[in-house]
Amino acid sequence: MARKRPHHGNTRRGSSKGPRKQRRTVSGILRVLRPGSAVVETAEGTFDVTRSGIREAMSGDEVSVFLVGGKKPGQGKLAVVDSVLNRATHTLLGRFELAGPLGAVVPLDNRLCHDFFVVPEDTSPARLGVAPGDIVAARIVEYPTPYTAAVVTLDRRVGSADELDMNIESVIASHGLACDFAPSTLAEAEAISADAGAALAADPRRRDLRDVLCMTIDPADARDFDDAVGARERADGGFDLDVHIADVTHYLPWGSSMDLEARARTCSVYLVDRVLPMLPERLCNDVCSLRPGEDRLAMTVRMRLDERGRVVSARACTSAIRSNARLCYDEADALLNGTAAFSDLPVVDPAEAEDVAAALRTLDRIRALREALRRARGAIDFETREAKVTLDADGHPTGVRVRNRTRATGLVEEAMLLANECVAKILADAEIPCAYRVHEQPAADDLRRTVAPLDELGLLAPGDAAALMAGEPAVIQAILERARGTRGEYLASALLLRAQRRAVYLPHNDGHYALGAAAYCHFTSPIRRYPDDVVHRALKAHLAGKDGCPEQRAVERVLPQLCNDCSRMERTADAAARDSQKIKMAELYAGRIGQREAGVVSGCERFGVFICLDETCADGLLPVRSLGNEWFEYDEKRLTLTGAETGETWGLGRRVVVEVAAVDIPRGRIDFRLPAK
Repeated sequence: MARKRPHHGNTRRGSSKGPRKQRRTVSGILRVLRPGSAVVETAEGTFDVTRSGIREAMSGDEVSVFLVGGKKPGQGKLAVVDSVLNRATHTLLGRFELAGPLGAVVPLDNRLCHDFFVVPEDTSPARLGVAPGDIVAARIVEYPTPYTAAVVTLDRRVGSADELDMNIESVIASHGLACDFAPSTLAEAEAISADAGAALAADPRRRDLRDVLCMTIDPADARDFDDAVGARERADGGFDLDVHIADVTHYLPWGSSMDLEARARTCSVYLVDRVLPMLPERLCNDVCSLRPGEDRLAMTVRMRLDERGRVVSARACTSAIRSNARLCYDEADALLNGTAAFSDLPVVDPAEAEDVAAALRTLDRIRALREALRRARGAIDFETREAKVTLDADGHPTGVRVRNRTRATGLVEEAMLLANECVAKILADAEIPCAYRVHEQPAADDLRRTVAPLDELGLLAPGDAAALMAGEPAVIQAILERARGTRGEYLASALLLRAQRRAVYLPHNDGHYALGAAAYCHFTSPIRRYPDDVVHRALKAHLAGKDGCPEQRAVERVLPQLCNDCSRMERTADAAARDSQKIKMAELYAGRIGQREAGVVSGCERFGVFICLDETCADGLLPVRSLGNEWFEYDEKRLTLTGAETGETWGLGRRVVVEVAAVDIPRGRIDFRLPAK
């Protein structure tokens, strides 16, 4: 008789109690954040994916996932990919290499954590003249499975590593940014002409404002001018303020090839060395650009303000304008500061220079009044400095330009803010769905984390902590004002800015916390932001008495998803721009190893402190091992490191001189050390 097998208490394997219960799955979009880290966005919320749970999926894929409990205390549900429902990635950029008889394409997008091979019988490498190390555009013909690798064929040789800036190309690929336009899109764009006269003749509602003085004011290196401003002081002491915005949607029919491409991109991306535009250059830099002395179509908001800068009335219309001058910020500031005369302004007609100067001074007066009004109603102005690496013709860094807020940048900003508010109010009052810009009050927990470091900087008055955690704008304003001109000025602003929720686009109006605005939208940059074009369409339909027309109903059907896509792509574009700047900053400091620089502690972690350099605003890490031969205690609340033996404390705002120790250019990292004593 056969011996009975010993029983060890595990009844699951070989159990006869019926089939295993099916796990419940949910579907969503997989977002790979970096190698080994991903989330899945579902209707039930956003869940982290387990480290090995991505399986054969790729970033952007629609996937089915099952949820499992997290292993760490307090950890919520985690996701594991069960299957891929729809693929998002069809082509990729990568470096071609040989792998025995196979070709291999190593993706520049480090989120594509898969191997991609070219089979021996594929003749595309030879046909395109591709050599090992070349960058290629590849098309996926077979997706990875649990048992096989992905197969690609080569569509195009992009260039050699010597011909391309590989670090920036990797940023573009890793963020999934679009570069080239489809031929149909370019053909549509090339067929367009500005023809303001024909537009005026065809639409009796379009106002001819070509004789009304206005100007563009932009950075010196700007190529597309999508806003123009003009202002006059009235006899009663009030002001007339005009804001003219390029009428992009006149040339962008809903559902056209150009429109679909712009919807997919949602915004232009401003990298350190190039712009990846939302619209073809024919529109961006020509037809829709408000170039001086040329007739252009616009959407205009005409506002009447009283002597204190308060809005008395605001009317919007379609228009045709002709800019009288193209100024850069430095030229406008020079006139306002008295270091340049009106005759120095680069106007189209020198006889109008004095009028342009008078309009500039009026805009500056409106700026001061509007800033005071916004502060009084609870708006919060964060002090920031924008550092941009300057490059030579070959893309090599030559230095850093730090842009601070000036009177010229401020007057443009205030005019745009006011135009956005007025348009949002018109649409919100009429209860018209569009892409509103919504900013919620920050969470108390996020604000609570700022209390200790702000106290460490000496910026909290008695009673401020409770009011700060309640999100009272007046207290945040007071802290920022207290920090102005101190060592903690930019640190306080950065801390409080990080505690804010991110503004998003929504199909309905919920107000804007930081601006203290009851209604807000983006209306003033339709060349580079698609939400502005959504607002333009809604405003045009409203002005024409066509609310709810077929086109607007079509827009409204896709509006929730469109707002979500625009919010997500805005974050992607910002991250890509930061990454490209960091790469070139690290490249700049590769030539400064050993150089001493002064800076301030801008952040603190267990592994070291972050230093922001005074001259360039470059950020780098001073590792904890460089602070001294002792144990350093990390205070998570106060964001400090304190030596266990010496009691020396490293905290936010501490002044320090460091040496550049090393750089990691592909990762955009700079490491510092303390100079030898």
